[in-house]
Amino acid sequence: MTTAQAKPGPVQVTGEVLGLRRVGEYQVLTLTAPGIPEATRPGHFVALAVGGPSSSMLLRRAFSIHNVQSRGVYGGTVEVVFATHGKGTEWLSKLHRGDQVDIVGPLGRPFALPKQPVSCVLVAGGYGSAPMFMLADQLRARGCRVDVVLGASTESKLFGVLDAKRIAATLTITTDDGSLGEKGRVTDVLPAVMDRVDADVVYACGPMAMLRSVAEVAAAKGAHSQCAVEEAMACGIGICM
Repeated sequence: MTTAQAKPGPVQVTGEVLGLRRVGEYQVLTLTAPGIPEATRPGHFVALAVGGPSSSMLLRRAFSIHNVQSRGVYGGTVEVVFATHGKGTEWLSKLHRGDQVDIVGPLGRPFALPKQPVSCVLVAGGYGSAPMFMLADQLRARGCRVDVVLGASTESKLFGVLDAKRIAATLTITTDDGSLGEKGRVTDVLPAVMDRVDADVVYACGPMAMLRSVAEVAAAKGAHSQCAVEEAMACGIGICM
């Protein structure tokens, strides 16, 4: 008699800041996170406590996992991307190497990967592209074609353009102001991209309105879509608020 091995669940660990670098209008934060990288799949996120132990900021901040390393000099590490909007992200933006951060993860439902090689289009708005590069690598490892559409309001708010060029069969860029790529939104170019590559699956991450429009385009084309929703939350596990 055999029993199925339980999948590793989220853990709460104290991470240490290894690096914080600026990329355009965003910050990329690298933290040690023992036990989290090994359980991470594309689409997972982490919830970080902000403000320090004596802070009045009780709610964690959720961030898509951009990259993980399960081995290395510092053991397991996690990388997240964020924009400075409020007090929580302002606190994160002022961290220094060696500072400690309480981390819970990996959280959420990861992207489902196709069992057979299919044509996939990855669509992202702003730093919604953060989880897409790990996803693209795993799709390519399964023999899938990967095409990428990146959009933002302006060039400085795009994230990962060079990485997207590396992983994608084709890269299409849109900006609202026309500062880079085609002027307009990702959904303006998505139908043509899907037609050109005969897309079977669309993966998306970004603002809610963008995700809704992307799902509608995919449905109209008869393609399956999966969206990673960006939303404020209290615990990230689903038991409170």
